Amino acid sequence: MASRLPKDFGSWIAVWFGAGLSPVAPGTMGSLAALPLGGLILWVASPTGWIWLAVASVALLPVGVWAAAGYERAGGQHDSSAIVVDEVVGQWLAMIPIAWSVWWHYLLAFWLFRVLDVLKPWPIRWIDRNTGAWSVMLDDVMAGILAGGLTWFVIDWEIFG
Repeated sequence: MASRLPKDFGSWIAVWFGAGLSPVAPGTMGSLAALPLGGLILWVASPTGWIWLAVASVALLPVGVWAAAGYERAGGQHDSSAIVVDEVVGQWLAMIPIAWSVWWHYLLAFWLFRVLDVLKPWPIRWIDRNTGAWSVMLDDVMAGILAGGLTWFVIDWEIFG
């Protein structure tokens, strides 16, 4: 494990401070690791927390591209499963419509994002087929946007109460 530990700050961002180094389901671990900070942003900035979460997502996107590109160069592998900063951005986008104090909103946004990220329906799959750090990030951005839209729909229509 020691040989896999990041040696620079960009790599730590790419693996989201160690979440991507999990031997089991690193993408899911990255999404789970995104929830506390995303929830904190929603709570601290309430009632406009969703705006600040969107800003944080947009701000992290180019940083994530830079970090993923560096991690890919260092490891020689495109879209390594250890790179989970893309899951963080996507998960935060999926969380934009949730109320910070409703636990099942977090669960719904998490579940929808993971399902879309794993199944990769069109256009997510099309984006994922491209190469480079932008494609590493943008397929999860698209999954996050779609999951956020579905999350909003379920919450707005009070499908689960």
